[in-house]
Amino acid sequence: MIEFKHIIKSFDEKIVLNDVSHVMQTGLCNLIIGTSGSGKTVLQKCLVGLLEPNSGEIVYDDQSFTGMEEDQRKELRQQIGMLFQGSALFDSMTVQQNVMFPLDMFTKKNFAEKLKRVNEVLERVNLKDVNPKYPAELSGGMKKRVGIARAIVLNPKYLFCDEPNSGLDPQTSMVIDKLIYDITKEFNMTTVINTHDMNSVMEIGENIIYLYNGKKEWSGNNKEIIYSKNEKLNAFIFASEFLQDAKDMRMLEARGKIDQNRDMDELMK
Repeated sequence: MIEFKHIIKSFDEKIVLNDVSHVMQTGLCNLIIGTSGSGKTVLQKCLVGLLEPNSGEIVYDDQSFTGMEEDQRKELRQQIGMLFQGSALFDSMTVQQNVMFPLDMFTKKNFAEKLKRVNEVLERVNLKDVNPKYPAELSGGMKKRVGIARAIVLNPKYLFCDEPNSGLDPQTSMVIDKLIYDITKEFNMTTVINTHDMNSVMEIGENIIYLYNGKKEWSGNNKEIIYSKNEKLNAFIFASEFLQDAKDMRMLEARGKIDQNRDMDELMK
């Protein structure tokens, strides 16, 4: 679990996060959504310590991250996996070397032990036997899966994903979403995802926070978001007439089911 309380972050005179509080639950896909400039990237950077909030508190399970000394933070960061927006693979390294990099940096395992772990996570993301390939030889979806393998190679408790479906086609995006969802459940991680992909919101959004102009405007899950009456949220999600029509049909369908149930209750009396 990651809890952040009353986070305020500003750059010069501009307030980017304004009194934002929420709890990211363990074993769930926790999504941060919002338009460009809403503060979601700044919030994620605050959560992993790349930026310092002006005020507020960030707590990892029972540990106050904002109150830690730097050496304590370094220790905690070894429990954090990060999937970057562009995968951030080293072009001059093979897949094996890219995935092994965190093991080289943070463990004292011998080469055989590290290779065993690399092969385990590559097989887990369905990339068996791609060890000698370079990033330039991989498709966009394969690069994302290598990025996920590297993010989980240290068996982290917390996984952060920054726009994991950026640049991917819809079908590949669904594969990546399912992989992140399955890994979250399998390893019981606290997964935090920045996204503007509405397919991801609907498919894996188990705990969602919607930011608007740096403030927490709404929170809920992918079942509740469809029926939200929050005008700002609806304007963000159902931006096109097609999606607005789909929402209206879902609402009518739901109301129809309620009416049918009420009629059945009346008949049964």
